[in-house]
Amino acid sequence: MGADLVGPYGVVSAVIALVAIVSLVTVLVLLRRERAQTRRNAELVHVARQLRRRYDALQSVTHEGVVVQSHDGRVLDLSERAAEILGVVREAVVGVAVADLPLVLLDDHGLAASPAHVLGRPGEPETTTVVTLVPSSPGARPSVVQVTSRGVPADDDEAAVLTTVVDITARRDVEVALSRSETQFRVAMENAPIGMALVDLEWCITEANVALAELLGTHVRALRGYPMADLSAPEDRAAQRAATDRLLGGGQQRFSLEMRCRRADEQLVWVVLDAALVRGADGRPDHFVVQVRDATESRMQAEMLTHRAMHDPLTGLANRTLLQEVLHTALSQPGAVDRVSVLACDLDGFKAVNDRYGHAAGDDILVHVAGVLRAATAGGGTVARLGGDEFVVVLQSVHAARAVFEVANAIHAGLAEPVRVGRRRLAVAASVGIALADQHLVDAGAPTLLAAADAALYRAKQGGRGRTEVYDASMELSTAPTLQREIVHAIEHDELVVHYQPIVDLSDARVVGYEALVRWQHPQRGLLLPGAFLPHIQEAGVSVLLGQFVASRVVEFLARTADDARWVSVNVSADQLGDSELATRLLQDLSRHRVTAGRLVLELTESSLVASGTRIRHELTQLSAAGVPILLDDFGTGVSPLSYLRDLPVAGVKLDMSFTSGIPHDPTAGKVTRALGALARELAMVTIAEGIENEEQADFLRRNGWRYGQGWLYGGALPLA
Repeated sequence: MGADLVGPYGVVSAVIALVAIVSLVTVLVLLRRERAQTRRNAELVHVARQLRRRYDALQSVTHEGVVVQSHDGRVLDLSERAAEILGVVREAVVGVAVADLPLVLLDDHGLAASPAHVLGRPGEPETTTVVTLVPSSPGARPSVVQVTSRGVPADDDEAAVLTTVVDITARRDVEVALSRSETQFRVAMENAPIGMALVDLEWCITEANVALAELLGTHVRALRGYPMADLSAPEDRAAQRAATDRLLGGGQQRFSLEMRCRRADEQLVWVVLDAALVRGADGRPDHFVVQVRDATESRMQAEMLTHRAMHDPLTGLANRTLLQEVLHTALSQPGAVDRVSVLACDLDGFKAVNDRYGHAAGDDILVHVAGVLRAATAGGGTVARLGGDEFVVVLQSVHAARAVFEVANAIHAGLAEPVRVGRRRLAVAASVGIALADQHLVDAGAPTLLAAADAALYRAKQGGRGRTEVYDASMELSTAPTLQREIVHAIEHDELVVHYQPIVDLSDARVVGYEALVRWQHPQRGLLLPGAFLPHIQEAGVSVLLGQFVASRVVEFLARTADDARWVSVNVSADQLGDSELATRLLQDLSRHRVTAGRLVLELTESSLVASGTRIRHELTQLSAAGVPILLDDFGTGVSPLSYLRDLPVAGVKLDMSFTSGIPHDPTAGKVTRALGALARELAMVTIAEGIENEEQADFLRRNGWRYGQGWLYGGALPLA
């Protein structure tokens, strides 16, 4: 029985053991698999966390924000950058429907847009939209956001939407600013009153405005692609090339060039070309910006002013300055001996004509005499008026002696016929003095040659007038020592006299002051005007002595005049002020005669200040501090009046008569007069205009801000009596 039982139980036990072993193995296998799965899950969690950290790190440094929404339009995820751009809280919107996001979005037309439509929907193709995001907080600035949405597949085959948002406000501001700048530049260029053009590096026009086309007598289309060099005169092209090469070489950034441009009708016009080089972001030259201003009128005005500065305003003849230049040039040329001659001409009895018939008649005669002199020289010499009725002719010829006698005879013949002045016919005669340039006179220079002709002229007058005399060594030449002795003698014997010309208030013609003008009552030559002797004063070295004499006479006159409201102005030059003796003597005279310093006014000739130094500035400052007003005479004719007004203690200006004489018929003179008056008034200076001859001139000056005036309209210079 035991054996019988053992067999079946043994089999069962074996089966049970086998099952247990299999189960154990299965459990161990499953346990191992579970442990492996756990490890894999842990690794996946680690990888997921690592990916999330990288994702968050990437989102923290990128300018783009990311929004992920589900197939049913709910926010699955939102990066911090997206939350910042959209102005929402990340935790508050995850799981919220996109359509319910608290966003106010406007499209390009300013209309409200749905967040669900802007941020995209599942199944829609990739879209990019630019919208304006209106912030919820009041006062905050709206931002411009670029939204790009695209569909992405999910693990469960349900599509999702990935949306990137970028704040492009700054970029849009730059684009708007650039567009505005470009529009402003184009509008400014198209409507600029001066010509403008964009020019490439080959110096060809790429764009031009209407003003430039009108200046050149063409149209804008014709200028595009046209070489700038071909627009200018051939003589100016080399200067253009040199200037542009300097720009391209980095030597300068812009240049300005006065040149001539050729119009479509082949006419030349003066222009000022300003060019600036524009460089790209890499610093390389890109193109030129060119401005072209019409300078024809200003060029003509400059030439007119230059002409006036070198010519007599009444007759149009050369003045003393131009005569000196011509004569100096003639004598400096090789072979000047016996090839240069000077003729001095002075009218006989001209003062009587002025006194009897008036200065208008005298001016008519002077103009007639100027025409006679021009005709006599037939363009073969330089004719000049030095002042009053004194004329000089300079001739250059191989046969100078014969030519100058022919001119002298032609002058006498031309003056033989009476001059018609109004309803009268007045006889005119002239005395002529001739000097031929021998070696001695050429070596001595232009002033000595003029003095020789002057000496011959005086001999002609002494010999009966209406004659011609030629200088020889027997005539006393007014050299510097001789003239100095004559001036000293004239002062000691009261031959120098002071005349006074009234200065009036232009508003009511009331006399407010006088200008002191020196005359020489010469015992042989009669009453000499300043033009006959003042030009030689400085050369003779007696200018300070003469200035002291005139200032002393004026102070004595002021001491005898009880009217403190009137002043007297005295003309002084820079060389007179260079010696402190004149200023010291003047202040002593004012103190001794108890004359208010403000009643004596110094008129400083502008042209004499070209080489003014610190000593002259010191003298002027001393006089101004003592109460003596300083006026700038001949205002507008010097080389640098603005610097004088800035650097010197100037209280007022005196308009040169060359400008007054052109009023009102000369528009250029009128413009200059207005401009100079405005400048003086802006600086709070006294304004005086000289040379007024008629009411029309006085009215024009008064209306344009000139307060005081003087001239023949209000009376000439008269002696104290």
